[in-house]
Amino acid sequence: MPSATEELIQRLYEAPPEGFVAARTAAIEEARQSGDRATAKRLAALKKPTVAAWVVNLLALRRPDLIDELVELATALREAQRGLQGDQLRELTAQRRQVVSALVGAARKLALAEDRSVKLPLAEVEATLTAALAEPEIAAQVRTGRLIRAATYAGFGEVPRPRLRLVTDEAAEEADDEAGDEAEVVEFPQQAARDRAADERRRREHEKRKRELTRELNAAQAAERRADDQLERAEAAERDAGHLVEDLDAELAELERRRTEAQADVARRKQARRAAERETAAARRRVGDVQAALEDLDAEPD
Repeated sequence: MPSATEELIQRLYEAPPEGFVAARTAAIEEARQSGDRATAKRLAALKKPTVAAWVVNLLALRRPDLIDELVELATALREAQRGLQGDQLRELTAQRRQVVSALVGAARKLALAEDRSVKLPLAEVEATLTAALAEPEIAAQVRTGRLIRAATYAGFGEVPRPRLRLVTDEAAEEADDEAGDEAEVVEFPQQAARDRAADERRRREHEKRKRELTRELNAAQAAERRADDQLERAEAAERDAGHLVEDLDAELAELERRRTEAQADVARRKQARRAAERETAAARRRVGDVQAALEDLDAEPD
């Protein structure tokens, strides 16, 4: 059973891309508030998919059985190509077109059910599914349901190559006797040269594209590292600010306690002052009474 985090990620990639960033931000904030830093960091690393990638993700997540059929067909095609089984290869090629067309149609229905206002780049969807047929790595990525961009197939995978042999005069004469078609035999070296030239072009294009993608990957990884460093610094600053608030709250609590004690002391001292004032007044009255008595005594005749 997938974890709660995996289910959350799946929901993010199933939803239309226009709401991806807001939903991801909300999920990150919720993870941080719950103290789950690892999940928050993992969610922050998720990339927003293009519309074409989202459509393919929908298909992979909602109809994995169709993707399984695609992978099975890809395996059969590669086996037929290795064995140069012409009839089987033609049959599988026709089946490939039918399967890809059916998958594009199913993906379109799923996407429109989610959002009828979005413009669907079905050509990119078809290109991605065709690439998945040719490249096992792309098929594996499609299966995850977490593509972030469409894929294309440049024709560098396995392709059927004719089994060629050097045709000598004797062999050509023998072939003419056996097949009665000398022109077809003579064309083999020319076809071989064309195939070799085409293979070389594909190899050079493949190497060039590989170098380009390697540079892009290095740049993307460097950008990712910078973003991770920035995120870590931001998280550290956030923690420091939170600790400062906690310290200030503690200081405020201590000051409030001391204020309460001081107010109580002031009240006690006020009561003591009033008692002293009453005692002073009473003493003054007593002094006056005694002085008056002494004056009366002095005034009496001897």
